[in-house]
Order: sequence, then structure tokens, then C-alpha cells
Amino acid sequence: MNEQTRAIHDAWEHPDATGATATPIYQTAAYAHTTAQELADVFAGRAPGYTYTRVGNPTTAALERRMADLEEGVGAVATASGMAAITAVAVALLRAGDEIVAAKGVFGGTVSLFEKTLARFGITTHFADVAHTEEFAAAVSPSTRFIFVETIGNPRMDVPDLTGIAAVAQAAGVPFVVDSTATTPMLARAGAHGADIVIHSTSKFINGHGTAIGGCIVDTGHFDWARGPFEDVRQWGERAGPMAFLAYLRNLIYRDLGGCPAPMNSFLMLQGLETLAPRMAIHCDNAARLAEWLGGHKAVQWVSYPGRAESPFYERVKAQYGGRGGGLLTFGLGSRQNAFRFIDALRLAKNVANIGDVRTLVIHPASTIFHEFNADARADMGIAEDMVRVSVGLEHTDDIVMDFQDALEKAFEVQR
Repeated sequence: MNEQTRAIHDAWEHPDATGATATPIYQTAAYAHTTAQELADVFAGRAPGYTYTRVGNPTTAALERRMADLEEGVGAVATASGMAAITAVAVALLRAGDEIVAAKGVFGGTVSLFEKTLARFGITTHFADVAHTEEFAAAVSPSTRFIFVETIGNPRMDVPDLTGIAAVAQAAGVPFVVDSTATTPMLARAGAHGADIVIHSTSKFINGHGTAIGGCIVDTGHFDWARGPFEDVRQWGERAGPMAFLAYLRNLIYRDLGGCPAPMNSFLMLQGLETLAPRMAIHCDNAARLAEWLGGHKAVQWVSYPGRAESPFYERVKAQYGGRGGGLLTFGLGSRQNAFRFIDALRLAKNVANIGDVRTLVIHPASTIFHEFNADARADMGIAEDMVRVSVGLEHTDDIVMDFQDALEKAFEVQR
């Protein structure tokens, strides 16, 4: 079955006696067992079962199965947020003195994690421009432990050559970690382009309605954990085989960090997955049309959307994502003041620090999600002072365009 069908039918493999078609919400903290030996066996990994929802929950397990299936991975671990997913992977793979090579255009929260939080523990991050794949090879050192990119940089809107960077990671003998939040499995399976670990903020397009926070980590099965520079993971391989990383992650790092999702949130992610394919198609179509319209407006200084033929990443979008450029775009209005006036004049679109909602959302990145970085750092990350980021929703395209047209007219009438 193709992914649109699998997203609907694969989560609940063994329906209960009630005949429920939706995965039940197991809203429980812990699980009773009939004998002390039985619970001891589950704790020791000698028998399957659940002990505590911080480590595993049947509703969350259904989400993990479906995400692993859609990404064609060996398994998955769901987390409390996308940042929790990235943090868990980083803690699992890094020790003091290790290094990361990451794309310059990644989300500001990820940059802060790498440059500020992890730096406190002796971790160094080197940033490379995805427009120049050779920069990743130049940044790799014997201390590099993984390479990290986003399928579409948020909000830089740059697109990495996944296969090319995967080759760099393979040559270095380290995992290639890809955040596929902006594309989801409906536009691309990053593992097919060489990703070893795929991360999602399921809060975004997968949930799709802005109702829950969550994340997910998928091991594609490509990386040989028996040969990598990760002794802790290698020890788990003796009993977990190709599931070594996920077993190590769940039974130590994930367990100790405590970043598990609430069962209700896992249920909401499962609900979102069921309509992900048609929603992503509309997000992409609406974004493409809005980008073209903005490109023809006299008040708009520039437009960045990787699905436009004018984008320097258009050929990569065609090769990797079937020509669909996702649901995000950015554009410039000449100054921060102009951007503020435009945002304030919108009526349909909401000024929100989120993406992937059914609603069209806008934000001024430089003053919000990147406010903690100085002007030079923002410029290096591609965050212009006049930039407006748009997460294009599922409203009728004509209504989105009309809202933007009215807001631009109001904003620049005030300026005159």
C-alpha cells in the first residue's frame, strides 16, 4: 500500500474486542502485572510488556509503529516535542569533547541547543551552508559524531543535497541525522536519500491542527551501530541487533531524560496522520500560488520558496521531493517596520510562533524565534530584518491571497 493508505490503516494492528476503529487512548501512568516475576522479566527485557508510561505506552507505541512504517525504518521512539527528539539523539550520541556538523539554516531552537546548551557540556558545533555540500566535508573532524540538516531549512528555505551530505557522513563513519518536519513522509522519506536517523516535530504538519506538542525519532536501519564510534550503543547490539540504537535510546537516554509524550497527544498525532497526505498536498499548492503572487507584488522585495523555479534549490526539490516545495515560505518587505505593519494589518492569517497548522500563520523571525541572537548571527543564519515567515494553511487560496493583498495595501498606505 502507498503511504496515504498506510497512514490510515497501520497504527492499530490488533483491535480490541469493542471493535473500535480508532486507536484507544491508554491514559494511564503505570501497568499492573499478575506476578512479581512477570514484572521483573519485563523490566529486564526478557518479556514484552509495559511498565511505566515514561518508557512506553500502547497509544504511543501505535504512533511509533506508524511513523516507522511511513519512514520505512526499523523502529521509532515518540517524544514530548521535536526539541525533545533532537535533544535525546544528541545526548545519546555525544560526550564531552565531541563535535556536530549542522546546516546553517536550521531552526533557531536547534541552533540554541547546539551552540548554547550543549556547549556547556563541552560540545562544539560547526555550521555549513547547504548550498555548498563541500562545506560539510570540510567541517568534519575525528571528533564529529553526527551531521544534522533539515529537509527544508526553517526559515532560511534552503534545501540540502541529502544524498551528497549522506555520502560525507558515510565517509566519516558517523550518522546522518535529518529533521524532516517541513516535508513529512508525504513529500520525502529521508532514509531513501541516505538519512540514518529521521526526526520529526509532530507538533507541526503531522498533528496539523495546532492542538498538541510531540516529536519522533526514526532509525532507518542504514547505520551499522556495531562499527560506529558509539561504544554504549554497540553493547546494546549484542541483544538488540539492528534495533541497538533505539533500544539504547529508550532504555537509558529516553528513560532518564523523561521526555515522553502524553497518551492523549499521541492519539492526536495519530488522528493527524490519517489526513496528512491530502493536507500536505493543499499546503504545497497554496504555498506555491501565494509565492507566485507575492513575487509579482511591487511592495515585496524578495520571495524565498524552494518550490519556485526561481529558487536556487528548485532542482533539488524536484529530485528529492517530487517538485513539491512544502508549506512554508518567506518574503521581505524592505524593513522591520514594514513587516510589522503588514502583520498587524492581516485579518485571516494569525501572528503565531508555530507552523503546520490548518490556519495560515505568519511571524517576524528576527524579533521572535531568533531574538536571542545578535544581528551578525542572524545575518549568518539568513534571517533578514525585513523577513516575514508564512506557514500557508488550508484556507481557500483566493482568501489567503486577498488577506495578504489587503494587508499590504494597508501597510504601505500608512507608510505613504
